[in-house]
Amino acid sequence: MQTSVRAVSSDLTALLQRANAHHRRGELREAEAHYRAILQSQPGHFDALHLYGVLTHQRDQSSAALKLIGAALAVNAQSAAAHCNYGIVLAALERYDEALSAYDRAIALKAEYPEAFNNRGNALRKLQRYEEALASFDRALTLKPDYAEALNNRGNTLIELQRPDEALASYDAALVCRPDYADALINRSQVLHRLERHKEALHSVERALALVPTSITAQSLHGRILRALKRDEQSILSFNRALSLRPDDADDLVGRGNAHYELKSYPAALADYDRALALRPDAPQLHNNKGNALCELGRLAEALESFDRALALDPDYAEARNHRGNVLLKLNDMHGALAAYDDALALKPDFTDALVNRGNVLDYLGRADEALASFDRAIAADPQLAEAHWNRALLCLALGDFARGFAGYEWRWRRRNAEGVRDFTQPIWRGEDLHGKTILLHAEQGFGDTIQFVRYMPMVAAKAGKVILELPDSLRPLTGAMEAAAAFTRRGDPLPAFDVHCPLMSLPLAFGTTLETIPATVPYLRAPGERIERLRPLLPTEGQPRIGLVWSGKPTHKNDHNRTIPLAALAPVLELPHLAFVSLQCEYRDGDWPELERRPNLARLDGALADFADTAAAINELDLVIAVDTAVAHLAGALGKPVWILLSHVHDWRWLHSTSTNPWYPTARLFRQPAPGDWTGAIGRIAEELADFQPASR
Repeated sequence: MQTSVRAVSSDLTALLQRANAHHRRGELREAEAHYRAILQSQPGHFDALHLYGVLTHQRDQSSAALKLIGAALAVNAQSAAAHCNYGIVLAALERYDEALSAYDRAIALKAEYPEAFNNRGNALRKLQRYEEALASFDRALTLKPDYAEALNNRGNTLIELQRPDEALASYDAALVCRPDYADALINRSQVLHRLERHKEALHSVERALALVPTSITAQSLHGRILRALKRDEQSILSFNRALSLRPDDADDLVGRGNAHYELKSYPAALADYDRALALRPDAPQLHNNKGNALCELGRLAEALESFDRALALDPDYAEARNHRGNVLLKLNDMHGALAAYDDALALKPDFTDALVNRGNVLDYLGRADEALASFDRAIAADPQLAEAHWNRALLCLALGDFARGFAGYEWRWRRRNAEGVRDFTQPIWRGEDLHGKTILLHAEQGFGDTIQFVRYMPMVAAKAGKVILELPDSLRPLTGAMEAAAAFTRRGDPLPAFDVHCPLMSLPLAFGTTLETIPATVPYLRAPGERIERLRPLLPTEGQPRIGLVWSGKPTHKNDHNRTIPLAALAPVLELPHLAFVSLQCEYRDGDWPELERRPNLARLDGALADFADTAAAINELDLVIAVDTAVAHLAGALGKPVWILLSHVHDWRWLHSTSTNPWYPTARLFRQPAPGDWTGAIGRIAEELADFQPASR
């Protein structure tokens, strides 16, 4: 219960003792009442003025505290403690030079005063006089070796001096003195994070959070460390907790936005970047991040505006110039993209991302030698850069240099966000003797890739004692090359015993495949007979040539914006009167529905195509398949069916450069865009060819 001032004893010494007792217990209202009672009786009472000033500072009323402690020092200028506390209040008011003078006066009065040396070190650190600060902390520790706060502050100063290993040792020493010292745990975690020792950093910050779960600094740091460990979903939870405590923290919004971006939650990332930009509208990095999210959302014009805004704020922002080039590339402005990459490299000559992107756009422009040189520059700058090795390999494959291409293709496992990586204890097969051994062959990428490379199955079976094939369910009902397997399994099911393994897309390397030795005998896949019988009645009746059409693939495919065609763009083909058309699409884009409704000569099978065996059965009854670069194009080629493939200017390596035929699929013809984004020319050529089309016998 609060003590009435009128009831306070006139004995000032007893009253001061009671005030001190309340103060030590954190009972500030009661302590204040006693200090005020003393000062009412004796306005110049040194201890009451001094300690009331300390209490007032504890209430974050530093200006009032400064007056009280100043009044105390006017009464007794020989108190080292009062000078030290006066310095603490001055430091809280960011008057660091004056604070330093106060600490020096305290030390002049009391030479062996570790707390004053510690506070003096903090003031020197704020004044960026780091070597002097370090000396002050060292003096405090000479006087008091187990002084945890000084050890922690010493570590902070060593960080400013770019001496992180010594800082870590100082934080560790502080934690030996006080194992539950949350600030030291947080600082230790920060330096470990900086040293990229992320798992140790995580352990340290989680110890801190167990002590101070409402620490915004710790929650924010927890989120950043989890991001570094690629545990983005968990990092979002930490940023959520930090933002619940401090909603308008731009750094946490950016951190959470970046985690959403890595998880491909682009709308959520964009929302976080917009919130951060509302707080920091002139931050070029935020405009850059926003541009990346808009680019992924396909809002390319807005993305370009964001990158331009970033560059208006910072013309030397090489990353923004590089990302601007990526947008221009998606807009099929190849020359604009190349100029943007060159601008980035003028600012940052060893910028490996820009070198790789530059190599890609040079490839698309048909300047293969320059593209290879750009990839080589990236590899020279960073010999372990998987993206450079990978893209160089793709270009070598497209040029028909399979020896270098398939060797470099193995870098795919080390790419950023690599998919399909398997952690088997058994070795990967590279073409060694397999006599009496069991090999696991496994699909790794898209359906088209699996269809293309399953052709190697009989060749492997001829070498191995036993072949186990891991295959997606939608491909399993097909017959043909995969029948060489002794056993089948699906991804995620328990695997039978095996001696070696090989991804399907590594088989060309294992067999030393060249352009001349591609196993290209077709058909190597077949549709099950019962599926053909079921699909046959659903197709247009005999009489006209039957043409299967595929004009779009998965919207999530990285090259979908280039390879997919609106159905309306196929009007020159669909208007040919002597042909019957069959849609082999399983799903349609919203924009295609009006065109579907006005094309009665385009039969639809989407309700009957449950898997690739059904699609294969339909293809078996057609005279020709016309498709963009999707799995259906591969399936038609593997079935030995005539297939005309529409290729965008940015296309896959397996279709090679400039050819109109393809060594992987002898029945394929390639119709390439004559210029970036120009489907009209390619579709027009197909329409001309179809005018005289005569089907071979099925």
